[in-house]
Amino acid sequence: MLTIQEQLKKFFGFNQFKGNQEAIVKSVIDGNDTFVIMPTGGGKSLCYQLPALMQEGTAIVVSPLIALMKNQVDSLRGFSEENGVAHVLNSSLTKRETEQVKTDILNGVTKLLYVAPESLTKEDNVEFFYKVNISFFAIDEAHCISEWGHDFRPEYRNLRNIIAKIGRKPVIALTATATPKVQNDIKKNLGMENAKVFKASFNRPNLYYEVRPKTKHVDKEIIRFIKQNMGKSGIIYCLSRKTVEEMAQTLQVNGIKALPYHAGLDASTRVKHQDAFLMEDADVIVATIAFGMGIDKPDVRFVIHYDIPKSLESYYQETGRAGRDGGEGNCIAFYSYKDIEKLEKFLHGKPVSEQEVGMQLLQEVVAYAETSMNRRKFLLHYFGEKFDEVNGPGAANDDNTRHPRKKFEAKDDVKLVLETVKATNEKFKAQPIVQILIGKLTTMLRQYKADQLSQYNEGADQDEKHWMSVIRQAIVAGLLKKDIEKYGVLLLTDKGDDFIQNPVSFMMAEDHDYDEEGDDEVIITDQKGGGAALDQTLFNLLKDLTRRVAKEKGVPPYAVFQENSLNEMALNYPTTLEELKNISGVGEGKANKFGKPFIKAIAGYVEENDIQKPDDFVVKSVVNKSGLKVYIIQSTDRKLPLDDIASAKGLSMNNLITEIEHIVNSGTKVNIDYYLENMLDEDQVEEVYDYFMEAETDDLSEAHEEFDGDYDEEELRLVRIKFLSEVAN
Repeated sequence: MLTIQEQLKKFFGFNQFKGNQEAIVKSVIDGNDTFVIMPTGGGKSLCYQLPALMQEGTAIVVSPLIALMKNQVDSLRGFSEENGVAHVLNSSLTKRETEQVKTDILNGVTKLLYVAPESLTKEDNVEFFYKVNISFFAIDEAHCISEWGHDFRPEYRNLRNIIAKIGRKPVIALTATATPKVQNDIKKNLGMENAKVFKASFNRPNLYYEVRPKTKHVDKEIIRFIKQNMGKSGIIYCLSRKTVEEMAQTLQVNGIKALPYHAGLDASTRVKHQDAFLMEDADVIVATIAFGMGIDKPDVRFVIHYDIPKSLESYYQETGRAGRDGGEGNCIAFYSYKDIEKLEKFLHGKPVSEQEVGMQLLQEVVAYAETSMNRRKFLLHYFGEKFDEVNGPGAANDDNTRHPRKKFEAKDDVKLVLETVKATNEKFKAQPIVQILIGKLTTMLRQYKADQLSQYNEGADQDEKHWMSVIRQAIVAGLLKKDIEKYGVLLLTDKGDDFIQNPVSFMMAEDHDYDEEGDDEVIITDQKGGGAALDQTLFNLLKDLTRRVAKEKGVPPYAVFQENSLNEMALNYPTTLEELKNISGVGEGKANKFGKPFIKAIAGYVEENDIQKPDDFVVKSVVNKSGLKVYIIQSTDRKLPLDDIASAKGLSMNNLITEIEHIVNSGTKVNIDYYLENMLDEDQVEEVYDYFMEAETDDLSEAHEEFDGDYDEEELRLVRIKFLSEVAN
């Protein structure tokens, strides 16, 4: 009989196993329940494929994605002379194909059968499996079983009952991303508490992690990065299908071979685009998270997150698709807190427990993005793994370590935080602890009589961000921990208790503040760390000019040109009306109405300072939005309800209002009076309208505060559209 090594060579052509693979294969063959936590690219699939090929009977592999199943079945058939060695059983098969699959299984030809959890639960399939000699069950992407995982699927919860119904056999559960909480969930839900656990290190030393501020120039920054890495394969992740389509088109018109991939495309298009990427007919795939699970392309050289993901599990798994061959892998995420706020809004309306879980996962993402500590250490700590940020493999491979921020002694601050957690009997999450420290008395804290604590207001000399940073670093240092069952309540560890009694030096770096970096600082960063920043002197000159023009026209300054438009002018020096029209937020209407003094001022400044205008890097924009713009203007002229316009174009109300804002900000009038009349009475419209006329900014949060929540965000946005349409255009 062949040894395991010989079987490995026979079936897959490999001379040796990677990492824990051999021990895992032996565990499965010995009939043990086996739990495998192994990062993307570690060779998880071989852990169940080899024992299935070596044993009598058929292994049932539960997998969530059809593309992933197809990939693996094709791959296994390539290793075997028998085409029926592996099959998929799902609703896409014809009746004849389904019969062939069942015949191959009953004849002992099929060693691996891939099913979605939905297929496994079908009554006729359960009856069929009852008659089959099953070797074991493999549950791939097992994190889908946990609501704390990044890809929770309720149908995974029922697997334990179905397996019991078919007849309990050994179970191997596999995942690439699982925090300690998710690991416990998986074992409990599959009834495999006594499973042998194999956990590989989550560290991928070759990956470089970087977080950049997401400014108005993010498209330009991404294009520049890709052009510096021309011919290399990369993935760009976006959260919405609309952004995927727009980003792919923008890359295409700028000479980059890019294709979109999302669940809204039909199956044949998705397969075509995936194959083009695998065959290197396309360099870049712009995708939602639907892309990548089980895609084994070893030479992806960069993974860019255009939108920050919903959880660190998602982030880790998606970045894990870079550099699977051990070569270069750049992981760049663009971060703006506004994106987090958008994700928080998506959670509203969901069950309270789901909101709590979602919010906590989001806060971990914020902590990662804003931290100044070694990003690898932060990520590995999240997955329950310790890391030496000085000598560990890949220790210097992140932006924070390469460009460290100034450190300060935080011993007293850490001690104060720990004392506050202790004084409140470990009842609160991070936010209330911070509120106690800065003396912000909420209703909950008033009921708790927090203002009577000696720690109350003790940290008022520092802001909220500082204290959040102290708490985060205290958690990573093991002085505090979060009680996941109670959605993140802070608990003191023995080490933390000891720190209160015997404080020691605790050096800490200031966290990033991306709000400050915003739109008027870092615009484009190249790999060498250089960059093109805006001309601050010109920006100040244009800001003054905006105030003068606004005064002359009797409108607020932001109704002339908004700050992001001035930023762009101070970066690109437009000296003709044509060039000015290409500045975001300007367009033809505004250029004609307000533009002349601005181009005159810029032309004078350019000449006076002998400035070379940047003509070497102009990002071409996609003009296909004009059709939507025309449709919206025509529909509002015909006084169609906004809900109907949104529905006709497959937009959410929020996205439609954003499109109308773009139209109005570019200088075109849009009349929505007819729609406002049905929402608000005349006095209300007038009240909000007058506010925008007097306000120094059109910022919605300030308007919301001014009216103490009397108007919701949609109402404020619509009156602002009316105001800008009438006053600025």
